[in-house]
Amino acid sequence: MGVERRSGKPVRRVRMLAVAMVSALALAGCTSGDSVVVNTPDAESSTSALAPETSGSTDPDASTNGYSGFWAVADAQPETLATGLESPWSVIPYRDGYLVSQRDDGEIVYVDADGSQTAIGEVEGVVSGGESGLHGLALLDDGGQTYLYAYHGAEDDNRVVRMTLDELELGASESIVTGIPRANTHNGGRIHFGPDGYLYISTGDAQQRHAAQDRDSLAGKILRVDAEGNAAPDNPFDNLVYSLGHRNVQGFAWTSDGIMWASEFGQNTWDELNVIEAGGNYGWPTVEGIAGEEGFIDPRIQWSPSEASPSGMAAKGDTLFLATLRGQQLWVIDTAAGEVGGKPVEFVPEGVPARIRDAGIDSDGSLLILTNNTDGRGSPSDEDDRLLRIELTEA
Repeated sequence: MGVERRSGKPVRRVRMLAVAMVSALALAGCTSGDSVVVNTPDAESSTSALAPETSGSTDPDASTNGYSGFWAVADAQPETLATGLESPWSVIPYRDGYLVSQRDDGEIVYVDADGSQTAIGEVEGVVSGGESGLHGLALLDDGGQTYLYAYHGAEDDNRVVRMTLDELELGASESIVTGIPRANTHNGGRIHFGPDGYLYISTGDAQQRHAAQDRDSLAGKILRVDAEGNAAPDNPFDNLVYSLGHRNVQGFAWTSDGIMWASEFGQNTWDELNVIEAGGNYGWPTVEGIAGEEGFIDPRIQWSPSEASPSGMAAKGDTLFLATLRGQQLWVIDTAAGEVGGKPVEFVPEGVPARIRDAGIDSDGSLLILTNNTDGRGSPSDEDDRLLRIELTEA
């Protein structure tokens, strides 16, 4: 296999590695060892909207592609698709391979089906530092033209940009949402096109805690815009804001019933898994976790941050696959169940605990996992970071 270079970086070759894992059961309980309860809402609680006039999304997380039911990790070793990634943050299928964003250097890396890697370009204007840099990716096919969307830190803010993508040629960057507050931590950064065709954007509170309760601030929110960055016409506050009261959402996905779920970093007490409703207030910084206070929506599940610290999330059927950083585990959640218990799946590449940054569903229905040991907080091995693929089985 020849070595290809784009943007001055060599292509790396794939290596197949043995990865130890605990067999999948179901969702583990909190640190107390008690089981947790998922109060699954009726389908009517999921909001819908008129689709925008642009053509449909090619984002694989916009829907569960016709799958239903509960899915579990198959009793097999994960397959390593790529090694040597540098601070990877987001992975999405593209053509016969995958696009990966690298937080610190601002590069988009294409991992081909044969495992070769091509750095197809740096996103213009990325300014990295602390936990900010290049974050989430999403794809849109608009009348035959493919656009790659990216969330990234700039000099003074976080923003969402889009670029044309022709084969592996990345076009110039066009800002569509700017002015999202930026800080050393709590920058949010996940983006997906939803089943309604609009782009959803998760932001952090950027250490401006009370801005999360300000409807006119873009901090601590989930935003909803069209393909050009305009507010969706039926947004609840007549601006970009879809939901508020968030501390730091880095993962969200839609299950087969159309319900939107989002994971949220807690502070000292509780991480959260929330059902997202238009206009919903999720309490931060007034409350954290299940509080039962009027005016705020309680999470469906809560964990100790030491058990999870959640990041990216994927959905297949009624099942959520939640990547965790401090927890170094994949949480498998059956949203159609009442009380759930059991254990999460652990991934330990060559004996090195794996912080997991993102999870996604591949075009064939398998699960993609992006490790994150090279972001300054992990203990990387020589071959970190890695992109893994895991077979799923219907349970």
